[in-house]
Amino acid sequence: MKKYDNLVTNALGRVVPEIINGEKHVPFMGVGKYKPEGRKHAPTIASCADYPADGNKLIGSLKEALVKAGLRDGMTISTHHHFRDGDLIANQIFDIAHELGVKNLRWFPSASFSCHKVLIKYLEDGTIHHIEGSMNGPLGKFCSEGKMAGVGILRSHGGRYQSVQDGEVKIDIAVIAAPTADAFGNANGVQGSAACGSLGFALADSQYAEKVIVVTDNLVPFPCIPWQIHGNFVDYTVLVDKVGLPEKIVSGTTQVTKSPDRLLLADLTAQLCEEAGLIYDGFSYQAGAGGTALSIGIYFSEILKRNNWKARFIRAGSNKYPVAMLEEGLVDYILDGQTFDMEGVRSMRDNPNHVGTSPFTSYNYHGKGNFASMIDVVILGATEVDVNFNANVVTHTDGYLLHGIGGWQNCLFGRTVILPIPLFRDRIPVILDEVTTICGPGELIDVIVTERGIAINPRRTDLIDKLKDSKLPIKSIQELKTEAEAICGKPEKARISDEIVAAIKWVDGTIIDVVRKVY
Repeated sequence: MKKYDNLVTNALGRVVPEIINGEKHVPFMGVGKYKPEGRKHAPTIASCADYPADGNKLIGSLKEALVKAGLRDGMTISTHHHFRDGDLIANQIFDIAHELGVKNLRWFPSASFSCHKVLIKYLEDGTIHHIEGSMNGPLGKFCSEGKMAGVGILRSHGGRYQSVQDGEVKIDIAVIAAPTADAFGNANGVQGSAACGSLGFALADSQYAEKVIVVTDNLVPFPCIPWQIHGNFVDYTVLVDKVGLPEKIVSGTTQVTKSPDRLLLADLTAQLCEEAGLIYDGFSYQAGAGGTALSIGIYFSEILKRNNWKARFIRAGSNKYPVAMLEEGLVDYILDGQTFDMEGVRSMRDNPNHVGTSPFTSYNYHGKGNFASMIDVVILGATEVDVNFNANVVTHTDGYLLHGIGGWQNCLFGRTVILPIPLFRDRIPVILDEVTTICGPGELIDVIVTERGIAINPRRTDLIDKLKDSKLPIKSIQELKTEAEAICGKPEKARISDEIVAAIKWVDGTIIDVVRKVY
């Protein structure tokens, strides 16, 4: 079987395949243009006659559960990433598959991390055929070098839910690692020694997979309350010694930046939002857990306090900073897809206004609306931006695939999308004539904030009018590109071949771009 076939040019002018790993895919047609027909996917009808009347679905080991679930060659195995770099279960699944001699599995994680680099040996020996999910760091590098047997596919958080709901990806066995569960399979992430917050990224897996295994190290008597995963979807429950490492659940930067350049980005972004009237009593915003985004949140807090205003909701990834805003009364609700520190876990467990959400409610493009388009201000990052405001979050200018999409694409539907980014990194300009990989079309990106100037998308004439008399350093994106090149020179072209190693899906399931082999 060919890795890919039927190359065509999509609506953004990118050459993409219509067949990947033997399956048909639709090229990107434009924002809002692809509207599929049909009905949602559903797993096989189950019968209570096949499950214990006393509700006890406890199985002696993960290996036994996988065997009972029918693990065999060519299956799709899904996992979630709420434990981030503290995940202990995904690697065990493929250790067992290797031991059983199972081959050509499709791994469908909501994301992978450095802790999963040990799985490279199973990509090399054929236990895993390919990965459909974010490939951070070592796994991304492995894919970039063309070493994976199949073509990788990257999706946003919402795109992952969409692909399962629509039947594009049919999960054979979902393994859901849960900090707390009962023998029936009800589970949550807010209790237990490995508490990680929400389990929302495993929701689609529980609802649509043929077989569902819940693995926990904190088994409680029925009922496990609250239940984020419903036992009615679960086939088997497994008790293990340790399901995740709490000290590594807190991964990534969750500290306010001390960098003068990043603080300037935060200050300029907050000033822009205030002068343009984007912040008001009852506004909403989403910002990530990086140092610059956290600093912007603190500036927003100061603006709210100064005006005696309150935000209606913060769409999160949460940590101690939005939690402090909630507890100070500066915001009514946190709508939280994942937590980045233990303060976020505590708040989600104890505060009814800190609400766990899932990609279905927040991001799924094939639903009857979602939260993303209701957010007033969205703060995001990017590895590259081009003069047409197209942005990249998965590859670098050298062509290496080192990051996942996360909820980034989904958030582009916010009312005003702002990318505070440095003008250059490691003396490589960030604003280019053309990005290495298009992850988001420029029509959805409104403002680029750099330490040397702010570029507003010409489509946003309302923002341009509001800021025409501002003292902020408003420039064209071409001016910013020219300034970066005057300092750093033009970046060298990536050494990439024509061979496709991964595909980037848009939020509607179409292919927006591809990643090509680095040599």
